[in-house]
Amino acid sequence: MGKLKKRARELGIPFEGTPGPLNAITDVPGVEVGYSTIVAGKGKLVVGKGPVRTGVTAVFPRGKKDDDPVFAGWFSLNGNGEMTGTTWIEESGFLIGPVMITNTHSVGAVHEAVIAWRLKHNRPNRPWSLPVAAETYDGYLNDINGFHVKEKHVFEALSKAKSGAIEEGNVGGGTGMICYEFKGGTGTSSRRIKTDKGKEYTLGVLVQANFGLRHQLLIAGIPVGKELTRNAPFSKGQDFYNESGSIIVVVATDAPLLPHQLKRLARRVPLGMARTGSNSGNGSGDIFIAFSTANPGAGEPETDLDSLEMLSNDHINPLFSATVLSTEEAIINAMIAAKSMVGIDQHQVRSLPQKSLMKILARYNR
Repeated sequence: MGKLKKRARELGIPFEGTPGPLNAITDVPGVEVGYSTIVAGKGKLVVGKGPVRTGVTAVFPRGKKDDDPVFAGWFSLNGNGEMTGTTWIEESGFLIGPVMITNTHSVGAVHEAVIAWRLKHNRPNRPWSLPVAAETYDGYLNDINGFHVKEKHVFEALSKAKSGAIEEGNVGGGTGMICYEFKGGTGTSSRRIKTDKGKEYTLGVLVQANFGLRHQLLIAGIPVGKELTRNAPFSKGQDFYNESGSIIVVVATDAPLLPHQLKRLARRVPLGMARTGSNSGNGSGDIFIAFSTANPGAGEPETDLDSLEMLSNDHINPLFSATVLSTEEAIINAMIAAKSMVGIDQHQVRSLPQKSLMKILARYNR
């Protein structure tokens, strides 16, 4: 097979739908993504010293230089997790500033640092700020109680945010994450859609994938996890009923959707997860946020009345499908890109074996 591939489509895995040119959330015009990846030390865990396998991810809806709010909605499939700022999104319908993702015990540090960054750059558009900071747990590989995510790392992720192609796998908040007991992390995908009235839009997804047991894994509809049970660190390929772990999903689109419609998009994310095998266990924090970059200026206070565009609900189905398909592919992209990692106390999580995967898929004519 030669050199390992970085993305699922490079392996020839068949996915439905037409991606954007980058097959990434950054196909949505204006969206920028930045990372800070923290990897240091090896060997026995010494709390406060390491080993460290963690980071921060930043997703700006309109780029880091544009504070114009966007319409947004969110949904929690299972709430054993955290995404700050969502009560105000539910109340107001607006997301102001970036979506941040990190590890479970660093949400507070990230939340505070985002406010500090906005103040430093003279960016607060209210007397107060309620940043969105989400998390998944990386404590199997990372010294999570060492609190290694600092303000400088948050500033790095924010300042490095960019459009164009973005990294996947062991980067940013996804650095220490595990998916279906293989190395997981950050993944992305997108779809170009056309409504039945001929309107064209882009929808992109970014995931921080940290969930699932080995036997559950489906790729292209094939139960590959049941044949790849070696080196499963938690279930040993035998525990068929328990699941823990989490996933954060950010959905972006340039389609003109209002907050209630964006919540409907967020509710479709679990269908994409299910296509990879997840059943969302009691220990999962499966939390999703969706935003639209359409309707610029709608959140500005200068006028009493705003004129808005809204895609009719009768024409929203292609965006539902795009959410499902992009979520599925983003999860698999995270696993394909991720590399094997050794963390605290020599805990090892192996990457998805590409050669074995392709042999299995070939047997099913995939």
